[in-house]
Order: sequence, then structure tokens, then C-alpha cells
Amino acid sequence: MRLLIFLYTYFFCLSFSWAQVEENTNSIKVIDSLYKEDQFYVGVTYNLIGKKPEGLSQSGFSSGFHFGFTKDMPINKKRNIAIGLGFGLSLNSFNQNLQIAKTDSNNLEFSIIDDTDYSKNKFSTYMLEVPLEFRWRTSTAVDYKFWRIYTGLKFGYLFANKTKYEGEPSNIKLANLDVFNKFQYGLSLSAGYNTWNFYFYYSLNPIFKSDAKIDGKTIDANALKVGLIFFIL
Repeated sequence: MRLLIFLYTYFFCLSFSWAQVEENTNSIKVIDSLYKEDQFYVGVTYNLIGKKPEGLSQSGFSSGFHFGFTKDMPINKKRNIAIGLGFGLSLNSFNQNLQIAKTDSNNLEFSIIDDTDYSKNKFSTYMLEVPLEFRWRTSTAVDYKFWRIYTGLKFGYLFANKTKYEGEPSNIKLANLDVFNKFQYGLSLSAGYNTWNFYFYYSLNPIFKSDAKIDGKTIDANALKVGLIFFIL
């Protein structure tokens, strides 16, 4: 009788253990078929001005803050290749010596100013952004530390801007000027391992519209951003 009870208990425990293993295996399979990566992002950049007109230079630290959500859409069975489409916000400042002022006739005037004439001169932009990325990574359903390379296009809509000049002969503050390009777009690249990821953005169109000129020459300056980006599930 004791032998029967022992055998019954043994086989019951064995069958329960196999059921647990099968359940865990099935759970992993479910995760494998559904997991996504890096859907929230936060970035900090140093902003540079490219294609600068003669005499334009930057000073101080020109910063950028970027955050948003990207829908991760894997396109292969291993789910390590994906398309990302998102929506975010970008706040940027550019410290430089390009003064934007209004004339007596209320027209905008651009000029390169001497460093000794002012203590602060910058313009700031506030943009809604839509990133479109091709994503490659070495992730798995249970590995959260992996290499990644995300590259693509980033489209932006500038919904606000402002300029600030502090110096001689008087301070100047302007906002929501129509001279900035409303729609801006460029190439983006994010690459790294685990938490730390390099970020680069190169604008394909100018910061200003074609009627922004210095001495009759159009200002074709564009934005470059270099920094770090952090991804969150």
C-alpha cells in the first residue's frame, strides 16, 4: 500500500513538473512572437550650424533636448530588424553671432556682429518631429543589453521660435518669426550598446527661408546635432 502511494505521488509530481516546463516554454514562445524594443526615447545633443555664411561663428554651448515615442514594428521572424515610426518633441538653441533685428520699417535684418558688442545672442526652435527609422539590433526576448543601429529620416514641424540679443546699443527679443522654415527634415543615426547610444542628425534643408539674407546673399545654414540618446521599452 505504501508503495502504491509512493508511486502515485512520484508520478503526480513528475507530471506537474513537466506541465510547468511546458507552460514556461510556451510563455517564452509567446514573448518571442510579440516583443518589441526601444519605443520611448530621450536625447541630449550639442547643436552645430553647417554651411555657415562668411563670418558666422558659434560660442558657448548650443543644446538640444529630444524626447518622444516610436512604434517598433519588427519585419523578420527573429524580430531583430524593424521599422520605427514615431512622434516627438525637440527643443533647440543655437548660440552664435548672427543678429536678427527689425528695422524702422518693421522688416527683418540679418547681420554678423562683433563679439565685443554683446553678451548673449541666440535663436531657439521648438519642433514636433516624426522619426522614420530602419532598425537593426542583436536583441532577443530575454536579452535587454544589445547592440543597435537605427538610421532613417526625421521630419519636423517648427511650431515656435524666438531670438534673444543682449548687448549694445539695446537688447532685442523677437518671437515666432516667419523667416524660419516651418518644415525641416534630415538624416538621423543612433548607434550603441545597452544604455549609451551615439546620436547624429544632419538637416537636409536650411534653417531659414530663402528671403533671409546677409548683404544680398541667402543664408543656407543648416542644423547638425551630435549627442547621446537613451531608449526605454
